[in-house]
Parts: sequence; structure tokens; C-alpha cells
Amino acid sequence: MQSPRTLDFESYRNGTLPALIDPFGRTISYLRVSVTDRCDFRCVYCMAENMTFLPKANLLTLEELDRLCSAFVAKGVRKLRLSGGEPLVRRGIMTLVESLSRHLTSGALDELTLTTNGSQLTKYADELKAKGVKRINVSLDTLDPNKFRAITRWGELDKVLAGIDAAQAAGLHVKINAVALKGVNEDELASLVEWAHGRGMDITIIEVMPLGDIGEERLDQYLPLSIVRARLGERFTLDEIDYQTGGPARYTRVQETGGRLGFITPMTHNFCESCNRVRVTCTGTLYMCLGQNDAADLRTPLRQSEANDLLYRAIDDAIARKPKGHDFIIDRRHRRPALSRHMSVTGG
Repeated sequence: MQSPRTLDFESYRNGTLPALIDPFGRTISYLRVSVTDRCDFRCVYCMAENMTFLPKANLLTLEELDRLCSAFVAKGVRKLRLSGGEPLVRRGIMTLVESLSRHLTSGALDELTLTTNGSQLTKYADELKAKGVKRINVSLDTLDPNKFRAITRWGELDKVLAGIDAAQAAGLHVKINAVALKGVNEDELASLVEWAHGRGMDITIIEVMPLGDIGEERLDQYLPLSIVRARLGERFTLDEIDYQTGGPARYTRVQETGGRLGFITPMTHNFCESCNRVRVTCTGTLYMCLGQNDAADLRTPLRQSEANDLLYRAIDDAIARKPKGHDFIIDRRHRRPALSRHMSVTGG
């Protein structure tokens, strides 16, 4: 006898379970899930050095995360990204990856991937590949060991580079994510592009996002990517290409290296018009927009019933409130973040 949740997927394929379409006609097909707010780094643009993390009792269990993700898949989500914090520090995380991979086997899900700082990849790269993950993003802002330590506060560059080696050896496609930091790594972004492309990896450069009190001044960190792109254009020939991974990056092809270079520009040019994604925190809070505070509690309906009716209703009600765009600003008058929550809470 089929379970109610198996029937959910059949209902979606038969058109009786509505897809997720927001008020502006955008189909929500991409879910990012933070499996933990904890991390083994303390990056200066993401966290305060002395973070207070959520009590473990507040987090969804791995079984609840599986059920929640599966509900979104049943509603038409085709891409699922696990994030954190650092997702690979969550105890038992591979059991969740293995369980979710059944949606790849069934064809209900196109891609299961994750964003990581790379510190745990030597341990998990082979297992990730074996469980259906084909592509990962690794956050890496510099190749200078001392600068890397300063940016991450706790990180060790050699461990991350070894993790990238392990990921590529396992057959995972690696994309590098680098945050542009004024006065910190702006002079080495071009060499970072050459390094990534020389290893067959795409790279995306990201603007600082004004999330959370991190003990640093946002104005001191913020480097507009319009400036970064102009500088890179003096060294490289950047050709616009029609390439999408389902995320917010706009890609170019670097003629000199042959590699792809993406730009994520929440401040200088937002990407809201094509937004197809929502985020769920490790406590079961759904944020319809990274740059807004409106959120929906999914943990309560998840725990109120073994069936998914209440959960689906909560998801549908939330998507009906998805805003047209975010309100990211760097507050120059009060020198405070646009939103109080940290990036590690919502998930990268």
C-alpha cells in the first residue's frame, strides 16, 4: 500500500497538487535549506566572532528536514541546495543526503547540491558523489593563507584546498564563490579567476550583503561589483553568455581562460525579476525573500500532523506573500545592517 507522501508525488504529476507560483507569476522551483546555523569558520562578512548559536533542541531533526524538503519536491521544486552555517558539520548529515537522493532516482528532483566552506570535503567528497550529488559550491575568498585566516578567523587554507582536491578527484563539479571585500581581496580577484579556471572550475563573485551585526562596518567591506567588473574588464575579455544554474548569478565567458565567471549583485543590480527560490532555516522557518523579514512557520504544521495537508497549506499561504523584490541597502546614516539576522541563520 502506498503511503500518503508517495501519493503526494503522484498527485503533483497528475496536476492535482498545485505548483508553487508567486503573486508575480514566478514559479518556485529552487529550495535552499539550512541544515544548521553552526559553522567551523567565523567569516567576517557572515558571523560575529563570538556567535550565540541556536539550542540544538530548536533545530528540525534530519527526518523532519527530509519530510519538509520532500513536501517542496512534491509541490514542484526541482533543485534542492543544502547550506548552513556549514552543512557538513551537522551530525548525521549524510543520512539526509542519502534519503533525499531518492528524489533524484525517481526523477522528481533534477539536482541535489550544497554550499560548503570546504573544510570537511576530504572526509565527505566521495560519499557525496556516491549519494547523487554532482555539483557543489565552495566559498573561497583568497589564496593567501594569512588573509584567509583573517577573513575566516578560524579557517586553515590548506585544509580547504585539500578538500577541493578531494572533491575534484571524486568527480564532483566545483564552483568557487568569492565575496568581494573592499581593501581585503579586491587586488587578487583576477588571479583568483585565473586559478579557478586553470583547475576547470567556474567562479562567481558576490557583493557583500547587509545581513546581521557582525562586528564590522558594512561600508568598510562593501565593494560594488560594477567596479570589480570594470577592473576585470581591463585584464580580461568578458563575453555575455546565456547560462543559468538556477541561482541569481549572471555569467560571462572569459576569453583568455575559456572559463565562466558569474556576478551576484544584490546591491548594484538586483536579480529579483527572475527569482525562483525560497529559503528554509534549520528551525523550519520559510523566508520567501532573503532581503525581507516576512517569514512563515513550517515547523508547527509539520509537527501537528503526520499527513502533509497543513504543511502544504502553510507553504501555499507563504508563497502567496512572496514579495516582488528585496530591500537591501547599506545604511549610510546609521551604519547598521539592513536585516538583523545573520546569513548563517537563513542559509547561503
